[in-house]
Amino acid sequence: MILKETLRDIIRLQVDELKKMPIGIPRTQLATIDLDSSFIIILSGIRRCGKSTLLRQLMNKTKCFYYFNFEDPRAINFEVTDFNKLEQVFHEELGECPYYFFDEIQNVPEWERFVRRLHDAGKQVFITGSNASLLSRELGNRLTGRHLSYEIFPFSFHEMLSLTKKKHSADSLQNYLELGGFPEYLKSGNIQILHQLFRDIIVRDIVTRYQIRDYRVLMEMAIYLMTNTGNEFSYNRLKNQFGLGSVNTVISYLSYLEDSYLFFTVPKFSFSYAKQRAFSKKIYTVDPGLIGANTASLTPDLGRLLENAVFLHLKKQVNDIFYYRNNSECDFLVKEKGKIKRVIQVCYQLNDDNVKREIKGIKDAIKTTGATEGVIVTLNQKDEIEGIPVLPAWEFIE
Repeated sequence: MILKETLRDIIRLQVDELKKMPIGIPRTQLATIDLDSSFIIILSGIRRCGKSTLLRQLMNKTKCFYYFNFEDPRAINFEVTDFNKLEQVFHEELGECPYYFFDEIQNVPEWERFVRRLHDAGKQVFITGSNASLLSRELGNRLTGRHLSYEIFPFSFHEMLSLTKKKHSADSLQNYLELGGFPEYLKSGNIQILHQLFRDIIVRDIVTRYQIRDYRVLMEMAIYLMTNTGNEFSYNRLKNQFGLGSVNTVISYLSYLEDSYLFFTVPKFSFSYAKQRAFSKKIYTVDPGLIGANTASLTPDLGRLLENAVFLHLKKQVNDIFYYRNNSECDFLVKEKGKIKRVIQVCYQLNDDNVKREIKGIKDAIKTTGATEGVIVTLNQKDEIEGIPVLPAWEFIE
């Protein structure tokens, strides 16, 4: 429970802080979000990726709005019964406004009851959240058919260029592979930001929320997965490597890491769904800069980072992505409208030693799946080999 006057103080302080927040560069999603949609708008994504800034950009289009950040330590005692007080203070402080903006609302159990009431009353509601599981559970129970979800990532390559005023080139892309797209880090260059972010995700979003006893094992597993971005993994291997009691524990840990938007898994392609579930998956990380900041490698594996960046570019467009491995390998198969449409091979640099292998992988994948498009993405080569276009990544992921 929280006192009404305490809520009033928090709201006033948050409004003052909001006015000082820079608007930032327009996020890609800004143009696609309808401010007067008949749906509740959900912005979900990893911590510090710019969700609050996007909210601020949306607020900037309105004349009157209410805002509350539930991540504020001053609001730690907020309970579902306090929503009525919150609404009363909103009206007393600001009068009647049609727009409600809530940051990290999933911190309050049963928040969806209040949001549904606002929606049913014809209000425009915008929500951010950094836990996919908590958001989807409440959305599925009480807000089905009433919401539109937008997944927000750290800055894309194009957004990073807008911030840094650089041009599309191999050099600027390589810079992106090393720095990533977290706005605060790009502005300050302080690597401690990425160290602290990683710890906050593990401790605050997972260990504390799910009451995990062995913090060390979860941290070691996360670092291991990050180090092996682009590699296959299996639950059994992870269980044995980290001495966990059961595969179910591994599955739970990995689901927590995915729900916090730190990692994404990619299944191996098969026409059989049962076989697809049984195969090993590949792991990818939400941001290349986060990899470099929190793994022990002295020199970055730019090939793996490039593959990760291509994956993130594809993930922003579609949900169904697979990898191909039979007698040859291909990095990404993209499924659209129930069919594999595109096949993408990623190679940092094509040369005499690898060109036949890369071409064979992409051609085998096309033949097996019936895909209509295929491309090889490199750092800075543009060519066509045996009918397969080769594109520089700085052009492919712009």
